[in-house]
Amino acid sequence: MLRVSPAAARRLAITAQRLSGPAPRKRPGRDEILDVVRAIRCLQLDPTSVVARNHLLVVFSRLGSFDAKYLEQLAYDDRALFEYWAHEASLVLTEDLPLHRFMMRATSGVSWHKRMQAWWDLNEAFREYILDRLRADGPLPLGELEDRSVAPWMSSGWTSQRNVSRMLEFMWVRGHVGVAARAGGTRLWDLMDRCLPPGAPSEDLSPDELTRRAALLSLKALGVARMPHIRAHFTRRRYPGLPEVLQRLHTEGEIEPVEIDGLKGQWWVRADDVDALQTDGFRPRTALLSPFDNLLCDRGRTEELFGFSHRLEIYTPKVKRQWGYFVLPILHGDRLIGRADLAVDRKAGRLIAHAVHSEPGAPRGKTVADAIRRELERLARWQGAEGLDVRQAPDAWPL
Repeated sequence: MLRVSPAAARRLAITAQRLSGPAPRKRPGRDEILDVVRAIRCLQLDPTSVVARNHLLVVFSRLGSFDAKYLEQLAYDDRALFEYWAHEASLVLTEDLPLHRFMMRATSGVSWHKRMQAWWDLNEAFREYILDRLRADGPLPLGELEDRSVAPWMSSGWTSQRNVSRMLEFMWVRGHVGVAARAGGTRLWDLMDRCLPPGAPSEDLSPDELTRRAALLSLKALGVARMPHIRAHFTRRRYPGLPEVLQRLHTEGEIEPVEIDGLKGQWWVRADDVDALQTDGFRPRTALLSPFDNLLCDRGRTEELFGFSHRLEIYTPKVKRQWGYFVLPILHGDRLIGRADLAVDRKAGRLIAHAVHSEPGAPRGKTVADAIRRELERLARWQGAEGLDVRQAPDAWPL
């Protein structure tokens, strides 16, 4: 069996995520952005915009300064992307629509339990009203739709009695409605068919073929992974029969087992990536990563492979935070070496680094500090900030 070092595995993972080598000097357009999405397969959507929204930061980390209008055009004009549920709510590729139909058509299991189904069935007339209204007047924001629910949606969380938004979410997951555009952060809802381009793929995949395609795409984006990592990535938890499919892919020569020194379990790599895993052609980069970045969205895998404990503290009371509110991990070569608690003060026109923290054993010195500062300044310029204020930094990094 192929056996490699953790460093070799990390380097393939980083390269697969388009985070190796220098960031392109040419300002990217739609083709370059779409190429990145095809490599990593989805862009998680999150409303937090202390620096910039996640899907924009993920592209920035890979391509450098870019115009967000190109990503919007890909999603809401070209329809090469559409909003749907991947490992979280995301922009996904329209070419992957056959993979996402599995969740759209699921009526039981992880996405739909009995209480959801009962409320869905009870509110058939409410659903028909939404569809009729969108068919006649869409796209529409949530506020333009009346609450015609027979009984309220009840939960112990923030969705309780938010009947219109909850029904739209259910109808979105089932592929009845979609997000046609956004006005600022407001979603404009329409019939799902009108949120997809003419000629969108209409394939119906068997569960076996679904898992085969999704597993290969997930593994391509991850570089190397154990079965739980594949299951948690891309089309999270939508891999029926995954153990058997992985064994069959191995028998067919599509994937190969690999052992990683010091790490537990059976890891897999695509056969096409074996040479890259064994050769030392890695080109290091320093990059600031969104806390939701695809490289580290699986917290368990991040800890296994990078030895980096990554926990979001957005919802942690301020006095209990260890690192800060919106903390961007710092990638340097094949390691995650630190964290930067950042915010853009748009009124003052400054990028504020409330604190920069180094990880134990992180490389020290001016060269590393200069690389981190360059990335901070690059991020500031992209966000239209005129300067950078570093309020706290480790002695090892004279920022």
